[in-house]
Amino acid sequence: MYLYTSQRERVMSEKNQDLVTEDKLNDICLKAWNLMCTVRAMAGLYEEERKITGKYVHSTSRGHEAIQLATAFHLTPHDYASLYYRDESMLLGLGFTPYELMLQLMAKADDPFSGGRTYYNHPSVRRAGFPVIPHQSSATGMQAIPAAGMAHAIKYLQGQGLHTKKNSVVLCSIGDAAMTEGEVAEALQMAVLKSLPIIFLVQDNNWGISVRGSEMRAMSAFELGTGFKGLKKFQVEGWDFIKSWEKVGKAFKYARTKQAPVLIHAECPLIGHHTSGVRKEWYRDEENMAYHIKYDPYDVLREDLLGMGMEEGELNSLEEKAITGVKSDFKKAVAADDPLPADFDTHEFAESPVAGETGVRQPEGAGEVLMVDAAVHAIDEILTAHPEALVYGEDVGFRLGGVFREAATLAKKHGNERVFNTPIQEAYIIGSTVGMSAVGARPIVEIQFADYIWPGINQLVTELSKSCYLSKGKFPVQALIRIPTGAYGGGGPYHSGSVESTLLNIRGIKVVYPSNAADMKGLMKAAFYDPNPVVMLEHKGLYWSKMEGTETAKTIEPDGDYRVPLGKGKIVKAAGEENIRKGQSLTIITWGMGVHWALNVEQSLQDHVEIIDLRTLNPLDWPLIQQRIEIHNHAMIVTEEPLQNSFAESLAGRIATNCFSLLDEPVALVGAANLPAIPLNRALEQMMLPNAEKVSNKVREVLGLQ
Repeated sequence: MYLYTSQRERVMSEKNQDLVTEDKLNDICLKAWNLMCTVRAMAGLYEEERKITGKYVHSTSRGHEAIQLATAFHLTPHDYASLYYRDESMLLGLGFTPYELMLQLMAKADDPFSGGRTYYNHPSVRRAGFPVIPHQSSATGMQAIPAAGMAHAIKYLQGQGLHTKKNSVVLCSIGDAAMTEGEVAEALQMAVLKSLPIIFLVQDNNWGISVRGSEMRAMSAFELGTGFKGLKKFQVEGWDFIKSWEKVGKAFKYARTKQAPVLIHAECPLIGHHTSGVRKEWYRDEENMAYHIKYDPYDVLREDLLGMGMEEGELNSLEEKAITGVKSDFKKAVAADDPLPADFDTHEFAESPVAGETGVRQPEGAGEVLMVDAAVHAIDEILTAHPEALVYGEDVGFRLGGVFREAATLAKKHGNERVFNTPIQEAYIIGSTVGMSAVGARPIVEIQFADYIWPGINQLVTELSKSCYLSKGKFPVQALIRIPTGAYGGGGPYHSGSVESTLLNIRGIKVVYPSNAADMKGLMKAAFYDPNPVVMLEHKGLYWSKMEGTETAKTIEPDGDYRVPLGKGKIVKAAGEENIRKGQSLTIITWGMGVHWALNVEQSLQDHVEIIDLRTLNPLDWPLIQQRIEIHNHAMIVTEEPLQNSFAESLAGRIATNCFSLLDEPVALVGAANLPAIPLNRALEQMMLPNAEKVSNKVREVLGLQ
């Protein structure tokens, strides 16, 4: 840490037109003193009342008060913020009361952020007079990308004339240990590449739980920032309120006027525990504690105030008042109601406005369209109708329009600010939608191949999927995520994968999988209007109907108002009534390419087969499945994925559990071989994957046909 000079040498030492009068500075420092006393009293009380507060793990801001309060005082209601789990002082500085924070500490019903669903110091804020603070997870460093997404949305919407708040900035508060995360580098890269109005406040207490800074990093965050051209950097003694307030003010002024990114590196002591669950005495020695206590912001500010002429008795009186208020708030919070148990499953999803099929699926005089063109047309219509919508991903911009031409002509028509390329950053592509949605933009993003979604899964799981539920409905993430998927003619092991089973293990997202052009357009529109994260899996082999047996993926193009509600399957082929009566029919439940394998079963078997196209895998049209099994008493599931531990096996198990008495025999399954990747050689690929012949053989086996 840096040694600070005496308060008499530095108070108002840099007077210029940017600084306030001494009287106003006195008022600001007294406000900070009141809140520092409050923070100190809260931390002390939480220790004293460990039998109560120890029920749930929590972290306090002791040691970080100065930089956090200084920052909070510069935030305005038209700003945005992404905070982290030690930012208790920041919340108090913004105007939240100890009582409100204690309601969250003890997971009470009136916890203003989550209704008792998430940890202390995990805010979700949409409140008049406060910055917008979307939900974020406890995963360190994950907030950087959503925060950059907010700044990205501000800049985009301002360019469209849709963001009327002037000089808005985004604050991303983060610990120095988290700066080693790769996703933080992605956020910094986009911040400088797009010159985004964002401030990265790095609070550095030289610890990462029990790991010292020297063990986990080769350089400080300030030094790291040197590698990002265009990133304005500030360094501050974060235990010193006055210096912090002055330096943070300069950083905010720069970010507001230049609308460009800033990094503030603030060194802070760690006075308390990492968390209540990882106590300081477990890993810190007396020498380290003594060193940190020397820089206690409470002591530094007290000395400053005395040097500025404040009476010691007045400071003590203010502290006693803070202690009394904290004790009173704690008593009230302990007595507050717990959440109603029956409320546990609300807000998994926000309600979609698309409740039923609308528009015209087969307009008179309309021509046939390929799936890939239906997708382009749907997005074109969306961009035309909604200036808040934008499209981005790898290679989707004006030169190529996507490696499958699935965004062709869009940038040329709507401009490079609305349809643009990103770096190879799957985490940013997915995670930025959290921030985009919080500000009011409507992102349509693309992961180039399903095999490359894995770097983005972290954001999808930790940030997108949980946001609506843990914010109790305040922050659903409106995001349409397009993913070309499936095997197609020798694509090989890293361009042919199917990933629906992995995605379906993520609660809080919707998964859509069209099999034809009409559904592509209708589902695309419904997914865009859905206020929740929707992953749209688009089979590469169906885009152009070039593969044998996929001609039926091409359909009449629906009109611009066509919507297919998510969660509604469709019977695309019926079985013959005579075979149903004889008990010689079955229902094939499938999606994507599986629909076409089923449609191409041998001609002699056609009348024995009904085909359900699920269209949406989550939410699932369970009533349709149950109804059709009751009619046919035989069921088969066809998937392109390897069967072991797949969604198909899970669905078969659900059918067996809930429809046991309706089945004449176990649910049949057709899927890919249980291998880790699709081989490159086409003959090997065909051996591994299902096809119409394999489906036909299984139909014969189930129905006992020769």
